[in-house]
Amino acid sequence: MKIAVVGPESTGKSNISAYLAKAYETVCVPEYSREYCRNLNRAYTLQDELNIFYGQIALESSLVPLAANHLLICDTTFLTVKVWCDYLFGDTPLEVKQALNTHPYDFYLLMDIDLPWQDDPLRDFPEPEQRAHFLQVWKNELSALNARYQLVTGLGEERFLNAKKTVDSFLKSVGI
Repeated sequence: MKIAVVGPESTGKSNISAYLAKAYETVCVPEYSREYCRNLNRAYTLQDELNIFYGQIALESSLVPLAANHLLICDTTFLTVKVWCDYLFGDTPLEVKQALNTHPYDFYLLMDIDLPWQDDPLRDFPEPEQRAHFLQVWKNELSALNARYQLVTGLGEERFLNAKKTVDSFLKSVGI
């Protein structure tokens, strides 16, 4: 089972992913783009987005054999590449679009924007209306995939507990 933790910037995806991996005694696939962009001292290009797409898939594939308890936690997915490509370049490369149908996730946790914004050099959209826009984009993308997902809310420990309860409920619904 692949559980993807997705959503707009500064919504706790990495923290929730690490928490869930520890709680379920499995591995967490980190966000490839964070390392890729860390030393990028120029504007993103479409080629960068494709590199991130291929890097995220390769990283995830390399960690699948290490997954335990029939569960892999993914700190975001390459669907983020589609969100960014559509926003920055007006469209997404065909190979990314095609992979959406051939590289599925079993369940998505969509992180809500109820957390306070935390500044980070790799984040771009701190304004509340921008955050709300991208939350709606994520809802639209997940709906377009007919993905099973649940919005996760809450501050502090409550957010972690809500995420865990949501995953527990999903796993129970599929007999795990």
